[in-house]
Amino acid sequence: MDGRAGRSRNPYELTDESPVYVISVAAQLSGLHPQTLRQYDRLGLVSPDRTAGRGRRYSARDIQLLRTVQQLSQDEGINLAGIKRIIELENQVAALQSRVAELAAAVEGAAAAMQQREAQVHASYRRDLVPYQDVQQASALVVWRPKRVD
Repeated sequence: MDGRAGRSRNPYELTDESPVYVISVAAQLSGLHPQTLRQYDRLGLVSPDRTAGRGRRYSARDIQLLRTVQQLSQDEGINLAGIKRIIELENQVAALQSRVAELAAAVEGAAAAMQQREAQVHASYRRDLVPYQDVQQASALVVWRPKRVD
């Protein structure tokens, strides 16, 4: 999951996922060489969108990811395979957090529906019923015989 599924329906609205930067601009914004961006694309670290002519178009989110990859590689000393795994796990965590939020909303909705239904049941109780009070006599016996219908 690359986080691009939630795009706006308006094609002219720019978001962090809007692919607007050509490779030379993306390289300048990220502080990397264009060949490094191509290598990251081949390795699947940062996969920009493509135009009809197969040209790469980077989004602001891609630029941030390029900076993160560079920081993990240079400052933390993590190899590219490790960085790829970190990115995959971060994407998986984000997807799971989104799913948990969906399920929590569903549970809240079900709880609200249950409370509403419970309130309806309580409102439907007959008010002329007398509450039963337990008799403490051990010898009390009540016999009930239904009337015969002939």
